[in-house]
Amino acid sequence: MKVLVIDDDVVSRMMLMHLIDNCGTFEIFEAEDGADAWRQLEEGLRPGICFCDLRMPRLSGMELLQRVRATPSLQEIPFVLVSSASDRDTVQQASAAGAAGYIVKPFQAEDVRMHLSGFVDKAPTSYQHVAETPAATLERLGIGAERLLAYLSGFQQQLNTAAIELEVLLAQGGQAEARNRLEKLHAGAATLGLSGAANALRSLLPGQLAADAVLAAVAEAARAVRQQTEIVRESQAGE
Repeated sequence: MKVLVIDDDVVSRMMLMHLIDNCGTFEIFEAEDGADAWRQLEEGLRPGICFCDLRMPRLSGMELLQRVRATPSLQEIPFVLVSSASDRDTVQQASAAGAAGYIVKPFQAEDVRMHLSGFVDKAPTSYQHVAETPAATLERLGIGAERLLAYLSGFQQQLNTAAIELEVLLAQGGQAEARNRLEKLHAGAATLGLSGAANALRSLLPGQLAADAVLAAVAEAARAVRQQTEIVRESQAGE
């Protein structure tokens, strides 16, 4: 799998590339800043995931992310921002722009490993989708298929935001707030009939929250939403 590392600081770039290389077998590409990365993407590079520094000359990480999300052929690429900034405003801005993750410098090997395992589907056939049938969900909630699709889309956005904010919260020791966020995600998954995702999220609530387990459960929930969305759409097409 191809991984693109973008950072104007060569030492940080090489360190991140080394950590990625230690996580498995990857074809690693590097870019010296956002403008260089955008050139490579325009020329056809299609990485499975990007790790990008937030603050860079010529084209910042946030600006590059916005371009990627606005380009249909690139917008599905998981994009992890890397920065020394951990304030809530910056994290929320990254989430709103569509970042798949946020790593706070100085990063550790486990930070990188979590994103490679959580956002890259290495074994799609091992995933077992456990959920209520769309028909049962529609009847229970008393809504139509279009409304359910809207709810699933909204929940997907909540999960994307949570993946970023939970990582920062746990890095800062915010166990109570992180648990509150997980309880809300669990309630959302249960309401939408995503029983497998709901169980995975609920299993985390007792005891100390570990960042790797939390991100894995949120990623599983996001995968469940995507799968259920496809099932709902297929059921609509068959009507």
